[in-house]
Amino acid sequence: MQADLQPSEKLSPDGLFTVGNPVTHWSVRAVKQVDYEVRVEEDLLSTANRAILEDASGPGPVRRFVVVDSVVDELYGTRIRNYFDHHGVVHRLLVLPTGETAKNMELVLRVVEGLDDFGVDRRREPVIAIGGGVLMDIVGLAASMYRRATPWIRIPTTLIGLVDAGVGAKTGVNNGGHKNRLGTYFPADRTFLDRTFLGTLDDRHISNGLAEILKIALIKDAHLFDLLERHGEELVRDRLQRPAAADGPAADPAAEVIERAIHGMLEELQPNLWEKVLERVVDYGHSFSPVIEMHALPELLHGEAVAVDMALTTVIAERRGLLDAEQRRRVLRVVTALGLPAWHETCTPKLLVPALRDTVRHRDGMQRLPLPVGIGAATFINDLTEDELADAAQKLADYHWGDSE
Repeated sequence: MQADLQPSEKLSPDGLFTVGNPVTHWSVRAVKQVDYEVRVEEDLLSTANRAILEDASGPGPVRRFVVVDSVVDELYGTRIRNYFDHHGVVHRLLVLPTGETAKNMELVLRVVEGLDDFGVDRRREPVIAIGGGVLMDIVGLAASMYRRATPWIRIPTTLIGLVDAGVGAKTGVNNGGHKNRLGTYFPADRTFLDRTFLGTLDDRHISNGLAEILKIALIKDAHLFDLLERHGEELVRDRLQRPAAADGPAADPAAEVIERAIHGMLEELQPNLWEKVLERVVDYGHSFSPVIEMHALPELLHGEAVAVDMALTTVIAERRGLLDAEQRRRVLRVVTALGLPAWHETCTPKLLVPALRDTVRHRDGMQRLPLPVGIGAATFINDLTEDELADAAQKLADYHWGDSE
């Protein structure tokens, strides 16, 4: 960390810049370097793979506090325990409920209590989170607060975790009926991405993650959109598990889809990790979806609400001449092919208008609404009217019910 004290009128004996005589004013500025690693691994839970424990060092036994969600415990709990037992690691597993309705401060405090009870050494015993995006958000928030920063490791087990929740810096839980109203910026030291976990997901949760991949495709990667358009249904069917063929990565569209989605996301996040710049193309699909999702719980998953948002804003973009009718049809066809909803009954002015107002508050008094420009590019607008929004919502409903092409 580098720091200086500004402005300066004189240099004090201890080398600090101060103002006035007597000194009545100090100005402190500090810069902290942030580094974290996102790495693809295969079969993390194999006892032959020591990636999870590569940081194990220091005197005494290796100890790890591990947090998993209930689905992960059911599917992988035995393998996780066997892994740490095999390597002689003193460990404790805390199992938390899963799902958006369980994403609250109560579970964050349960993690904190577990850390206290286990007696984590925050200097050399990183907390390990294995689960979906909700679980990682909860553990990340707890780690950011526990003794003001405890290192942690993320191992996402869902597609949405691999390409979205598991690669950024944000943590958060819902509060007061609002999505992610409480949170921090605190990236995991390391994130391990293991595609083999996707083999146990059902089709719906694969589709849920594909929504975040489609987001990247629509706003910055036309080639990724083409891949989804050509292979979307098989990606869902095969759970992105088809192994690479002998003739190279091009024979494995799933690997290319995941790689392009992660790279595109990180490319946008890295220069603006703390979101100082509020015009973020990765906010596409996230202007109306937070309110839609919270009002539709538990009916809609996160990615499904994002898909409805993207369908709506695609229609808004078409009506503004930013893309044509055939491009809009292609987008809505891909949404459907990926097993995602292109409309929901909550997509009405009664809900969308307050959602837009909430977005304006969240974005410092301006809409900063990202819209697609064709397929693979984006722009921002600040002049969407409530009437325009209502008209677009009605048009989307017409498309859904077959009353319009």
